[in-house]
Amino acid sequence: MITVKINPILKPLIPDFLDNRKTDVNEIKAALTNGDYEAIRSTGHNLRGCGTGYGFVPISEHGAVIEQAAIDQDSATIANATDELSEYLNDIQPEYE
Repeated sequence: MITVKINPILKPLIPDFLDNRKTDVNEIKAALTNGDYEAIRSTGHNLRGCGTGYGFVPISEHGAVIEQAAIDQDSATIANATDELSEYLNDIQPEYE
């Protein structure tokens, strides 16, 4: 488990936020199967922009990698970064303080 310290004011938003990021992972995987690099780029861009604001810096970091890999049409990097993001999402435990 990875403990992530989160501002308590965000507590009501975090469950949906994390569920939506898991949906993003599934959408990236589907888009990769279809070779839809623009959809992957867009989702990666959104991930890059949203993670840090909620206290989840690795989401933003993985999003940046996914976004650039989509621009480069680098399917291996997209797949690896998406798998790493999925593992992170499954391992985090928010702690509100």
